[in-house]
Amino acid sequence: MAEVEEKKTEERRSNENRPPRENRGGGGPRPNERGEGRGDRGGGDRGPREGRGGPGGRPGGDRRPEGPPEIDLEKLISDSLYLDNQAHVVVSRMRDMDSGTKSQLRRLYNAVRRATRAPENERQHEFVMVRARLAYTIARHSLRSLDALERLLLQVTRKNDTRGYERFRDLFEAIIAYNE
Repeated sequence: MAEVEEKKTEERRSNENRPPRENRGGGGPRPNERGEGRGDRGGGDRGPREGRGGPGGRPGGDRRPEGPPEIDLEKLISDSLYLDNQAHVVVSRMRDMDSGTKSQLRRLYNAVRRATRAPENERQHEFVMVRARLAYTIARHSLRSLDALERLLLQVTRKNDTRGYERFRDLFEAIIAYNE
């Protein structure tokens, strides 16, 4: 009798460490009446889930690199090598973290180019709208590697300096080039 109780206790402990049943694999999605899979469209991890352990909602903590580093606007304006280095950093983070497409980046870059060419009295507004597009794209497609660009764009629009806008465009152009 004690042996049976020990076995049950042992089984309970091992089940506590297991993920919920739907995440254990085996069986996969259940077919509906027509024999098609239900709701599984692939795409992997869809972001953090509430109520799970560790930062980022993953058990045992988030194993991805920490948030993107801050890009210094003054250094970006004054140092071309810093700009080049930051472009490389953003591209490598994109490859590590996200699955952003080249066409998404290209569309954003075209919006940045249009905003740079806008008349001086409308330029700040155009860049504010580019930042809104960038924020939407980051949130919609989980492109967390571009968070540093969004923060940099906020600094650029607050400063409202032509040189800052041009350097932001140059940085984005370098990111496009290194991402090819």
